Amino acid sequence: MDTPPLPDTNLFAGLPSYPDPEAAEQFTTLLARPGIRVERIVSSGQASPPGFWYDQPQHEWVVLLRGNAGLAFADTPGLILTLNPGDAVTIAAHRRHRVEWTTQAETTVWLAIHYD
Repeated sequence: MDTPPLPDTNLFAGLPSYPDPEAAEQFTTLLARPGIRVERIVSSGQASPPGFWYDQPQHEWVVLLRGNAGLAFADTPGLILTLNPGDAVTIAAHRRHRVEWTTQAETTVWLAIHYD
């Protein structure tokens, strides 16, 4: 008889009870293998520091599971991509980007896949 699979984790477990923009974002690696890393990111009102741009060596596919966020890209000045729950975006390696804002009224949960 086969044993039914059990969940490894719940992506909404352990979330902060209330948003705190002064707290650090939480980055939790869920799976790491050569060439790929899956992580849960929990934001509670944080944004990238002024003038800071992510410039990652791997591609990233990210989906917003809860909350809202705004992403900016260096190659499209003045444009902010607003993400709502269920929205996903692929960010090419070395495409400079930043988090302009995340919802301050609720916890924002992202699922990010970094890959070669």
